[in-house]
Amino acid sequence: MSAPLTDPKLPPVVVGAGPAGVRAVQALVAHGLRPVWVDEAPRGGGQIYRQPPPGFTRPAKALYGFEAGRAQALHATLAALLPQVDHRPDTLVWHALPAAPGQPQAGTLSLLHGPAQQQHSLPFGQLLLATGATDRVLPMPGWTLPGVFSLGGAQVALKSQACAIGQRVVFIGTGPLLYLVAWQYMKAGVQVAAVLDNARLADQVAALPDLALQPVVLAKGAWFVAQLAAAGVPVHRGARALRLLPDEAGERLQAVVWTDGVREHTLACDGAALGHGLRSETQLADLLGCAFEWQPLHRAWLPRRDEAGRASARGVYLAGDGAGILGADAAEWAGERAALAMLADRGIAVDAGRVRWLQARLARSTRFRQGLERAFPLPPDWAAQVPDETVICRCEHLTAGELRRVAQDTGAAELSRLKALSRLGMGRCQGRMCGAAAAELLAQATHQPVERVGRLRAQAPVKPIPLLALPVAAAESGPAEAHTAAAGGQA
Repeated sequence: MSAPLTDPKLPPVVVGAGPAGVRAVQALVAHGLRPVWVDEAPRGGGQIYRQPPPGFTRPAKALYGFEAGRAQALHATLAALLPQVDHRPDTLVWHALPAAPGQPQAGTLSLLHGPAQQQHSLPFGQLLLATGATDRVLPMPGWTLPGVFSLGGAQVALKSQACAIGQRVVFIGTGPLLYLVAWQYMKAGVQVAAVLDNARLADQVAALPDLALQPVVLAKGAWFVAQLAAAGVPVHRGARALRLLPDEAGERLQAVVWTDGVREHTLACDGAALGHGLRSETQLADLLGCAFEWQPLHRAWLPRRDEAGRASARGVYLAGDGAGILGADAAEWAGERAALAMLADRGIAVDAGRVRWLQARLARSTRFRQGLERAFPLPPDWAAQVPDETVICRCEHLTAGELRRVAQDTGAAELSRLKALSRLGMGRCQGRMCGAAAAELLAQATHQPVERVGRLRAQAPVKPIPLLALPVAAAESGPAEAHTAAAGGQA
């Protein structure tokens, strides 16, 4: 890793207020620093411990289940830290620039405060990115119908507003989140029509030795499955959802067609939640010039970091699911570990014993993650089986067939080339929803390993910003990047 950027005149900056961000800030404050803490959400907690709006009356047990105590403890820690930090909630980091030549002691973040629609520039000497993760979705026919959500989106609706995505909901995909969100919906009084898990029971049994490294987490997962079964929720393993069907008017989800490998079934539903695990949010690390490498465990390109969380870009540190999916416990440990590295790089003494303890816990989490990958693998034949008419990039309305034809007709064998020729990933999500699926599709169409097709590069703004922000954006970034901001990141 490159030499750290440690201008003592600038406070450390932490982006993200989930488990990794909270523990990082806690460690920095405990050593006498006053960091700048930026979070896009109005209230911290991240996705897993997302806080509802003020005045929300559902009890913590109903919102977080087994994790109610952990959530409340994290929220209490967060609240206690706020007077000791420069806290900037409701604030999007839409651009990040590394230190420019001739200015070796500062990079710059471009911020947009959502409620006030105000732009700010924030220089940094040390920056910890705890940006979290989003759903990884493998599209199927009908997934763009009203009533169809990602698993994370369905969970946000329930936690933030006590809203369900339907009255009779089916959960489709694989991974621990599939069962957790299904259980949360069941406990909220929603009829769960079925859980359709791509993974087989044999996969999960084979993974038990690694999963047993975290017996409490394993027991919680088993309990969720048992509770669903006890409530009469059909749980089908080795199931594949084939298509989502609209109602007669073509305006809303009406049913899902799925197969158990022997025959097809049609299941009535008015809501569906899809997800095949999670993908890390790495856009800011990309803009800052961090080197990326292929990580087979995560089946993704991720920013390179050392065991302490230092990235290759000077002064940049990475922690939590934004650097690799390891779960909430590991995110807390990684956040603290990266903060201790920041402190050591500033010449501040840290507890070596604590560092060793954190390293040991993170190593065990990696083995547990290997078990999860074995227990809940991605369907290996999805790319070969997805029908041509399936929309892959919903922003640009590109289908699987169109992407296959572009690859075949032009010889495009790399994802960025496919993007240039088809507009894949040029919409407002910038490939967050379609990038992983498109990579799988292109790899299958060109008969090469998925890591060979590369990745979509991040562009500013990482999320769309309003036109009223353009005058400031132009002053900070120049006319070309201001134009990109107006276009929502298209290129």
